[in-house]
Amino acid sequence: MTVEGGRTAASVGERSAAETTVVSLAPSATATLAALGAGERIEGVTAHCALDRPVVGGWLNPDYDRLADLGPDLVCTADGLQAEIRDDLRDRGYDVCHVEPDTLDAVIDSFETLGDAVGLREAGSALAVDARERIDAVRRRVEAAVETDGRERPVVYCEEWGDPPMAAGNWVPDAVAAAGGRYPFCEPGARSREVTRERVERADPDHVVVHHCGRGDRVDSDLLTERGWELDASIHVLDDDLLNQPSPALGDGIETLAALLYGDG
Repeated sequence: MTVEGGRTAASVGERSAAETTVVSLAPSATATLAALGAGERIEGVTAHCALDRPVVGGWLNPDYDRLADLGPDLVCTADGLQAEIRDDLRDRGYDVCHVEPDTLDAVIDSFETLGDAVGLREAGSALAVDARERIDAVRRRVEAAVETDGRERPVVYCEEWGDPPMAAGNWVPDAVAAAGGRYPFCEPGARSREVTRERVERADPDHVVVHHCGRGDRVDSDLLTERGWELDASIHVLDDDLLNQPSPALGDGIETLAALLYGDG
């Protein structure tokens, strides 16, 4: 595991957590650092991050002048969409911790990467262990429910974006499987993809989960009917952070999905 931009994670970790100052340019990194207990080290965030800190622009358009004013020891980025920003930061001489998880396992591994980067290796490992234990507990509950009921696992359609309709990819197929569902729209690790009405109707989902990126839970549950999609499915609108954000919130999302599919028991 490395910190991109000039130093390894170990060398950055030579500073104590109390000494390492951070600007986080990714909401998922901000949430993960806060869960690690490093929230006080964060001196700047993007307008999309759920932390009250000075804003240094948007996720894809950071203000480099504002960033320079803050002068952090470390800048955190995430996702392939921020790869050019990572490279720009490296060229400007910043230490950068960049994570780009594409599966559920990779998301959990990124907790350790971020922990290393801010000198909190043990906290990163503990957060990863806790995430895996929570998800394993969900899997066990689902297995018990399937065995008890003797029914097939439900088909789930997760929609990450609505115009055009996009079936969620990356770690979402893994999340659905962990929650006890079947997801015939994307393979784990594949990017989200546009889908047609015919494709979704042919899959005949039992549940539709709407989690449009950047919308929170502010999406009309009637949107599929308004499109003319004819689905005999339960419609659920979730806060998008529960599935779209590769942070500890994904554990909450998996638990929420399992409750929707199998009940709270």
